[in-house]
Amino acid sequence: MGQVGVVYRMMPTGVDVDMKQLAESARQAVPSIAKLRGMQVQDIAYGLKALVVAVQLEDAGGVVDQVEEALRKVPHVESVEVIDTSLI
Repeated sequence: MGQVGVVYRMMPTGVDVDMKQLAESARQAVPSIAKLRGMQVQDIAYGLKALVVAVQLEDAGGVVDQVEEALRKVPHVESVEVIDTSLI
């Protein structure tokens, strides 16, 4: 099987969330089935920011959802969505 690159957008619960702490928590939450390839804080609007997380995975059923669920469990995360998927 091949490799897949997936980019997730993590939205915090509010503008007062420490994005550095959120990034560290997300780094620890990424399961071993994924290789973390990068993170970036992205301005959204009116002081709200999102954490964009890029990972590399095996192209197998259910792995994208497993990583998404792991990221949803990070404290102070309102939502997680896949914003890009590509074969590598």
